[in-house]
Amino acid sequence: MASQFSGVLQLTDLDDFITPSQECVKPVKLEKKPGKSLAKIQIEDDGSYVQVNQDGGRKKLEKAKITLNDCLACSGCVTSAESVLIAQQSHEEIFKVLRNNILGLEEEQKVVVVSVSPQSRASIAAHYGLSSSEAGRRLTSYFKSRGIHHVFDTSFSRTFSLLESQKEFVERFQRKEQDKQALPMLTSSCPGWICYAEKTHGDFILPYISTTRSPQQMMGSLVKDYFAAQQGISPQQIYHVAVMPCFDKKLEASRSEFYMGKAETREVDCVITSGEVLKMLEEDKVILTDVEPAPLDAMFSNVCGDEFLSHSGGGSGGYLHNVFIHAAKQLFGEGVQELTYKILRNKDFQEVTLEKDGAVVLCFASAYGFRNIQNMVQKLKKGKSPYHFVEVMACPSGCLNGGGQVKAIHGQTPKELLQKVEELYKAENPLPPEDDERVAELYQTWINSMSEERAKQMLHTQYHTVEKMTNGLAMKW
Repeated sequence: MASQFSGVLQLTDLDDFITPSQECVKPVKLEKKPGKSLAKIQIEDDGSYVQVNQDGGRKKLEKAKITLNDCLACSGCVTSAESVLIAQQSHEEIFKVLRNNILGLEEEQKVVVVSVSPQSRASIAAHYGLSSSEAGRRLTSYFKSRGIHHVFDTSFSRTFSLLESQKEFVERFQRKEQDKQALPMLTSSCPGWICYAEKTHGDFILPYISTTRSPQQMMGSLVKDYFAAQQGISPQQIYHVAVMPCFDKKLEASRSEFYMGKAETREVDCVITSGEVLKMLEEDKVILTDVEPAPLDAMFSNVCGDEFLSHSGGGSGGYLHNVFIHAAKQLFGEGVQELTYKILRNKDFQEVTLEKDGAVVLCFASAYGFRNIQNMVQKLKKGKSPYHFVEVMACPSGCLNGGGQVKAIHGQTPKELLQKVEELYKAENPLPPEDDERVAELYQTWINSMSEERAKQMLHTQYHTVEKMTNGLAMKW
């Protein structure tokens, strides 16, 4: 386990995540100049750093900070298991924007939009003993009481992700004979996995990764493009917050691909975790069960009355489930109703196959946690991967077990908590992506009105190799 850098970086359960190759914050090399004595850096009991001069003078040093772009540029690793001090990606920043709105400190008021992931909603619901929909209605009420204007649900934007993933897979499958890197198609919604792939396997693995945007960044397109136009305001006038189950989503929002250059704004301005929402409630001395529920915003939410709708196929988005059913019908005319999962190495590595005329025609897998991911990548490198599609997630047990989820309370084990979160998540009624009429309407009125190139920018992205930095400070674990 790594030592903690005064509020900057803390590594926890490394075995289940990426092994870092070097420290994210490098020690400063002090050089002795002629006629000058070299100062010493001392670490106090409270973890603060103090510069001690030769004459006995002491100066407390400021805490080191790293930005998201710094993280993306180094060869270390930021994973769901780490806590990172990142300016402008915290609940304090949201409070600041809301305060500025109330006091009129900015030149123009910000329209504040919060997009909540269903995994976060289920995590918060489990903490308070509510149903997921009840937690969603009460969160909507709390957020709006704090001055937030709109509260959306990323299950809605995930419908776009699932539909685009289905189309992308069918297209890849049909050109697999001409393009040896078309398959297997590896999902791209987990930024921890993407960060690892870009830094560790680079040019080899990137062609296999789906270009479809994650639900978070699909919502970024919806909010800063479609919603802004509907409201008659510029994208820059919107402050868009995403509530997510893992810290890595902060990295995803910071990617240069998701910065709107012409509008000079990010599609997602701030990402906070489920645990940070709990901090907001605690700092405001609010108990969610005491909050009167509010009607749900229907514009970008999958709802039926007062209840949220979700997608079938597990707590990580149901990519394998929905793509498999679509591919079976589209490519082989097979109507699959239920999927039979075969557990392979462990519960985080499962397989689904479709047989026709005695032959396996589709072979899909889910690989959660970095042990399984590394095994999957090694098989692919050796040319021994039997899969057409792999749902890849960095966290063991997937997104419901993200590092940013609310932690177990006293007397409750993490396993018990995860089981409760899973039950709450699965209790929501499923909505097949093809049956979402509102999304189908947006394809007609929004996406189809664009040029093909612009539509692709709204729905897809790209990845690139991150060159490793090498120096003598590389850590060995």
